[in-house]
Amino acid sequence: MPPRSSAFHFPKNFVWGVSSAAAQIEGASTADGKGESIWDRFAKRRGNILHGDKLDPACDHYHRYPQDLALMRSLGVRHYRLSLSWPRVFPNGDGAVNQRGLDFYDRLIDTILENGITPWVTMFHWDLPQALEDRGGWRSRIVPEAFAGYADAIVRTLGDRAKNWITVNEIRCFTTQAYGTPNKAPGAREGRQVLNQTIHNALLCHGQGVRAVREFGGRGARCGLSDNCETVIPVTESAADVAAAHECFASANLAVLDPIYRGRYSEAYLRGCGRFRPKVERGDFSLISLPTDFLGLNVYAGLFVRRRADGKAQLLYPSASYPRTDSPWLHLAPRALYWAPRLAANVYGVKDVYITENGCGYDDDVVKGGECLDLHRIEYLRSYLKELHCSIADGTPVRGYFVWCFLDNFEWTDGYTRRFGIVHNNFRTQRRTPKLSAYWYKSIIEANRIL
Repeated sequence: MPPRSSAFHFPKNFVWGVSSAAAQIEGASTADGKGESIWDRFAKRRGNILHGDKLDPACDHYHRYPQDLALMRSLGVRHYRLSLSWPRVFPNGDGAVNQRGLDFYDRLIDTILENGITPWVTMFHWDLPQALEDRGGWRSRIVPEAFAGYADAIVRTLGDRAKNWITVNEIRCFTTQAYGTPNKAPGAREGRQVLNQTIHNALLCHGQGVRAVREFGGRGARCGLSDNCETVIPVTESAADVAAAHECFASANLAVLDPIYRGRYSEAYLRGCGRFRPKVERGDFSLISLPTDFLGLNVYAGLFVRRRADGKAQLLYPSASYPRTDSPWLHLAPRALYWAPRLAANVYGVKDVYITENGCGYDDDVVKGGECLDLHRIEYLRSYLKELHCSIADGTPVRGYFVWCFLDNFEWTDGYTRRFGIVHNNFRTQRRTPKLSAYWYKSIIEANRIL
């Protein structure tokens, strides 16, 4: 019997990659002069992390990166999105650079390239230096001021080899969620004006990152950010429901994407803020809206929307019985990978989109007989990738896809229980075992189509 039709081919030169984050894989949280991060401190407080897990040893990637990159190469991976640990480079956030920390990333980039892999470097993925938090954290402009020096140092050092830069990862997670709920470091409880200010200060960091790449990145350097935009999915793909999705996407993403792509806060956003508007200084929007080369989107789930009979758009939330992964927040919504990039392109005119994260977490990924048969992950990824393929076929300018994530790692408040990796990690022995999904993903990369 011949194989199914090969209709799911992706465009030539499509980027297939894997992702990780420094705080989740490196371990070595005090090695070679690294400073404390807010997640190091947060994890020390009883009850914050499942089972009391800490950021050490994570995957001990700090010491095992040569083997990890060789494994990555053997699995056909040619693009790797990693992040740098700010407190490893600047233990106090600013001031004196920790040369041993910077040297580690120098060696890491060299080893990535030696394995025939292209690095995509994220400047900030949640692990703010605790010293900066002690001085006000994201509430204060001291963070973007310090970030400017950090961005300059890393781009100057690595920019001759690293040409793809991501400024910040998921602004909402490390601002409003981290300062408005107890679920993410530092777990503060601030009011609306402070929360709005944290977003503004994060946008300033994004702008400083873009500026550093333009000044020191050299020829061929590109940059953007990774955003966990609010994704809305039309219940039906009728004209009415699609228009409602467009309206809701535009409204839900005003705080982050409007300043970047339109150089201002919209009147609708400012009206919503009321007297809790962020404080903006002269020149802020010129910095924030410096032109970028791409938009990275981290897409997992989404809300649904329909046009009601009275003409209003109505958001619909999945019920408790709706299919989910082992992460309660991650309900299955493959069409999110169709609509998130399409709406971003339509609303903001983005010309190049990369899916910088997409994946799923489960608690029962076990190795038996030398194998980890994570069929559930393969089916999840296949269903999402089919929707991404449809989005591209309909004209959405998606240029690449990075699965989250390469290795099982420290999954924030879920500790070491929740596993997102396509490679199983035994956290006691640090033994890596590629899961069935890793070999399936290798076949996808080689064929440039869904198999």
